[in-house]
Amino acid sequence: MDVATWLHGLGLEQYEQAFRENDIDAEVLTDLTAEDLIGLGVTSIDHRRKFLAAIAALRVDPSPQAGSPKGESGPPSGSALPPPMAERRQITVLFYDLVGSTALATRQDPEDVREALSAF
Repeated sequence: MDVATWLHGLGLEQYEQAFRENDIDAEVLTDLTAEDLIGLGVTSIDHRRKFLAAIAALRVDPSPQAGSPKGESGPPSGSALPPPMAERRQITVLFYDLVGSTALATRQDPEDVREALSAF
């Protein structure tokens, strides 16, 4: 990933020279903190917030080239992959009460009730 292109995409290209002078590349970019940005001359709180949000997005969803400055695809060997997103499934739950089944369940053993109701 080219940091200058990334800065232009954020509309914060005025910081390109400061990033160059401080040798900020794709590898270092994801480790920048608010204090680092202040040290780079980012005095605007709005700009710092934009930077921090964009850096957090890089950490969560890095592009194939962002993780490796040499353009290698895939994660470096020995590194852990990010956890997969949780799968959402719809669940349908059925509640039913046969006439007298609730009263029966209070008087009988739960296993006997289950067995009797499974016949229906």
